[in-house]
Amino acid sequence: MDPDQTHRREPGLNRRDFLKGSGAAVVVSAAANAAVAQQAIPPQQGIKLFSAAPQSITLNVNGEDKQVTVEPRVLLIDALRNDLNLTSCKDVCDRSSCGACTVLIDGKPIYSCTRFAIEVVGQKIVTAESLHSQVATDEVITAFCKHDGMQCGFCTPGFVMAVRGFCNQNPGATQAACKQGLGGNVCRCGAYDGVLKAAYETAQRQP
Repeated sequence: MDPDQTHRREPGLNRRDFLKGSGAAVVVSAAANAAVAQQAIPPQQGIKLFSAAPQSITLNVNGEDKQVTVEPRVLLIDALRNDLNLTSCKDVCDRSSCGACTVLIDGKPIYSCTRFAIEVVGQKIVTAESLHSQVATDEVITAFCKHDGMQCGFCTPGFVMAVRGFCNQNPGATQAACKQGLGGNVCRCGAYDGVLKAAYETAQRQP
């Protein structure tokens, strides 16, 4: 056999030509699809955009208007702790699951780590600091002390605010209802028995 015949190419399409052609087709097809998709996207209307620069806002906290200057990305918990020195709300889990940062926003228990400070402008924010003064102490705090509803204390302010908000909305609640209503708060020390007793006693005292 002629040795040259072993390297002779037969007429037609070989693998290299096929790969070159298919690659070019993929590129052309992707470019065409992208152009069509871009044309299909309708213009967005009414989007609220905020400057990334720090801006002055007013937060109503514990019945008083407070001026703070924050970037739009600042969370409510950070504005409360760092700008207003209200440190009862604790940043414990860093994943919005433990409830240690609970405050009341318009009467509803809310994790303060799940709200930007600019989101709650115009709403009423209540922290655990408001429940005790030289004049009076809220009965929730009294009940927590009576039933020993705390150990290390990191979760306690969040539980206190959760109990206060729950009892405001559910006067006379049963123990089972209290347990369900406080399901969003976690105590790593396991002081649930005292917390539930405090919640139940407070609920029974609500008018």
